[in-house]
Amino acid sequence: MLERACFGLSLFAPRLMPGEYLVALAAGYFVILNVACFLAFAWDKRCAQRGMQRVPERTLLGLAGFGGSFGALAGQRYLRHKTRKQPFRTRLRMIIGLQAVVLVGACLLFLPG
Repeated sequence: MLERACFGLSLFAPRLMPGEYLVALAAGYFVILNVACFLAFAWDKRCAQRGMQRVPERTLLGLAGFGGSFGALAGQRYLRHKTRKQPFRTRLRMIIGLQAVVLVGACLLFLPG
């Protein structure tokens, strides 16, 4: 399955070395997830303004937890949405902090030097 994904990716990035495909796939995943998270925040704000059914906080936090934390933070700040709501704000900050710790740990563990 990964080979097929790498082959499909090679159509768009033919100059990548074989070990770099996984990094490119991960980067694509995070870009798509962060855009989706930002759009979910925008949709929730629109629904709130129009009195429509809202996006559950669990969904917004789930998108952030699976890697869309930058999109969530951008949506929160740029759209001025869910900036005062507790415990949502605290939970989002905890997710971002946990992801930062995992990222630093992964860099220390896997990067040479």
